[in-house]
Amino acid sequence: MTVISVGGVWADLVGQDRAIAELVSAATDPTAMTHAWLFTGPPGSGRSVAARAFAAALQCPEHGCGHCQACRTVLAGTHPDVREVVPEGLSISVSEMRALVQIAARRPSTGGWQIVVIADADRLTEGAANALLKAVEEPSARTVFLLCAPSDHPDDVPVTIRSRCRLVPLRTPPAEAIAAVLASRDGVDPEIARWAASVCGGHVGRARRLARDPDARARREQVLTVPLSLRGFGEVFTAADDLIGSAEAEAADVAGSRDAAEREALSVAMGAGGTGKGVAAAQRGAKAAERELERRQKSRATRSQRDALDRALVDLAGFYRDVLAARFGASVPATHPDRAQDVHQAAVAWSPESTLRRLEAVLSCREALELNVKPRIAVEAMLTVLHRG
Repeated sequence: MTVISVGGVWADLVGQDRAIAELVSAATDPTAMTHAWLFTGPPGSGRSVAARAFAAALQCPEHGCGHCQACRTVLAGTHPDVREVVPEGLSISVSEMRALVQIAARRPSTGGWQIVVIADADRLTEGAANALLKAVEEPSARTVFLLCAPSDHPDDVPVTIRSRCRLVPLRTPPAEAIAAVLASRDGVDPEIARWAASVCGGHVGRARRLARDPDARARREQVLTVPLSLRGFGEVFTAADDLIGSAEAEAADVAGSRDAAEREALSVAMGAGGTGKGVAAAQRGAKAAERELERRQKSRATRSQRDALDRALVDLAGFYRDVLAARFGASVPATHPDRAQDVHQAAVAWSPESTLRRLEAVLSCREALELNVKPRIAVEAMLTVLHRG
């Protein structure tokens, strides 16, 4: 296989040489190109990063130099012929997909392709998936669909859509590659980079946050103290308050300035501060727009809270996985190597059966949240099992 440089638009795609080689071939060779692609891989593997880089390479005269206007605008999300759908709420609606499909059918205005990137194709509603299927079945000559999903399982991507896509599987990046990127490209201290890479579970974005953000490190520390702190039901409810409160605070930090900016932009668009004849009519119509904005912001906040809580649950699952590995003497890399003392203490105190019940409780909580069970109910039920074992 040809060795691919990690420069240009591929610079942020860590540890994916095989996928890069395939995408470079398609960008440079018209016979290797197809109209629909499906990027799969575990969280943090770089599915959306790969799709965005591929879109830039397709629009770039030099197939992904990273410096030209086409590359810069695609990577910045401002290219007129590249539309990216990043669901801010819990799902992608049929109306949103229909509007996107209509745009995708147009001829490209400046680039060589009209490209649609769907960052979380597993969040398509049934109606949205059907709308997308019609476009994928009969695409325009210069239209390309780039879908991203955790896997090609029917629960993530309908078989009818998957069968019309070329699959690009991504792997979990090795810790050494993540550490090297953090140190060389992001300027992180090498020791901190190695630690962040060793505890991020192969998630490049998570490693970057842990290396740079003291609050992210504090939240992780708070989560990993839970397993050995549940000595009674009082601690169960305290831990539930802490986990949910931390997720809400993290979501609020992310949303605060953005929500305010959106409300201000809407106010201006609806004539705030204006004096013309049309101002009164615009302000009368502002109420419906405000309600729609509030709906979208609330949905986005719910998604952010659940994503933050899910990160905490993934850390908990990793802890119990490490306890099982230690209990049986398995020679596998630890998910949380910096918690070796706590893991050893738990492995001595808990039976394999009780540890497995705890791990299953964490995984069940993740599933419950995906099914829209109220977070407090799901988390308190999980912590009860974590306490009892």
